[in-house]
Amino acid sequence: MLDYIVRRLLLMVPTLFGITLVVFVVMALSPGGITAQSLVDDIGLNPQEKQALQEYYNRRYGLDQPLPLQYLRWLNNVSPIGFTLDEDGHFGRFSLTKGPDLGESFRYGRPVAELLRERVPITLLLNVLTVPLIYLVSILIGVRAATDRGGRFDVTSSMILLALWSVPTMLTGVLLIGFFANAQYWHWFPTSGLSERAALDMPFLPHWRDTLDVARLGLAAALGTAGGVALARWPWRPGRVAAGVALGAALAVAMARDLPQPPPAWLYALLVPAFAVVLYAIAASASMGLRVACLGVLGLGVGVALGAAWAGPGFVRGFLLDRLWHLVLPVVCLSYGGFAFLARLTRSAVLENLQADYARTARAKGVPERLVLWRHVFRNSLLPLITVAASLLPGLLAGSVIVESIFSIDGMGKLAVEAVKGRDRELVLSITLISGLLTLLGYLVADLLYAMADPRVSYD
Repeated sequence: MLDYIVRRLLLMVPTLFGITLVVFVVMALSPGGITAQSLVDDIGLNPQEKQALQEYYNRRYGLDQPLPLQYLRWLNNVSPIGFTLDEDGHFGRFSLTKGPDLGESFRYGRPVAELLRERVPITLLLNVLTVPLIYLVSILIGVRAATDRGGRFDVTSSMILLALWSVPTMLTGVLLIGFFANAQYWHWFPTSGLSERAALDMPFLPHWRDTLDVARLGLAAALGTAGGVALARWPWRPGRVAAGVALGAALAVAMARDLPQPPPAWLYALLVPAFAVVLYAIAASASMGLRVACLGVLGLGVGVALGAAWAGPGFVRGFLLDRLWHLVLPVVCLSYGGFAFLARLTRSAVLENLQADYARTARAKGVPERLVLWRHVFRNSLLPLITVAASLLPGLLAGSVIVESIFSIDGMGKLAVEAVKGRDRELVLSITLISGLLTLLGYLVADLLYAMADPRVSYD
């Protein structure tokens, strides 16, 4: 296994070189190319200043040299070993400890390493929150749809997920901001950024000035969660469904009344049936786990909302809650598109293994169906999900370009767009290098997970 990991890590080096070479050639052959003149044409300098800046760029980055030499120069800079460069851009002696140098951004006038150190953690944070959410929801829906093949849940979930997958991320982001971050409608979330300026001066955790308010919030959250779980576990199906429909109608009315202007009648006619149908589907589901999860989370949300209204005015949300508050809409935009594909893939994989000989043998031995599903069938269905996981990270990195632009989040996606617009060669190549490295590491982790999920896979 160790030899395989070392070989894969060594193979990443020429792969990364190839990726960056393609990007470099595309930028160099684009109209205007990457020259000192193209960088200073539109920045409003007088001729003498332009000439001096062009000479600096040519001396610092070798932009007046042939393209192969420019690329080799960049490789020498980013390599941990190579030739040193002086302040005039001339090569010095060969060093084994010179360290990598990503260069300086043309657009920002700052070292590229500092920009990436600020932006990469933000994009990784979005993906760290999004990937588990996608897998959790998709696995639950996919497994449930497979066990209810051709049933009501299977058909309904397929239609809903297909509809979500068909909606572009750009449209979803605009609609979410227009309805849930707009003062004319439900101003529940912020429109942009990852935190407010005032949050930097707040304590890390939320708190109240009065301890009694904390007790009220905790009591309301506990009662709300307990009520949701109790409703989900109520064995009398007609009563459970009726209570779910009533809860959905009440939530719809409360949402309509939360508008700053008096809500029109058509809004009640739209929201009440929609919420009632959703809660009816959850309460009528035959899956105990699905009911407990959905109604428990819903009860927790209702309890927290009531507890916050019950508490006094001395609440300070803190930096953590402020950051989570800003992340809700971006994470929704990044995650909903992956539900459909991954849920359908999970359904197909589980269906294939449910009909396998080993599953029938386990049932014949008297193993409970729950253990057959999760201990035997689901483990053998993980291989296609692991394969998708390797390609999911690059897709989310690409999708974060759109989401970060819509929500004005200063992450790596927005930085890449600005770098391409500004013909910032050093920054574009560095972002390509980082993205390629993360993608290749994702594929390596997927290969290692194959061996963990399937004992027949071995890399020795």
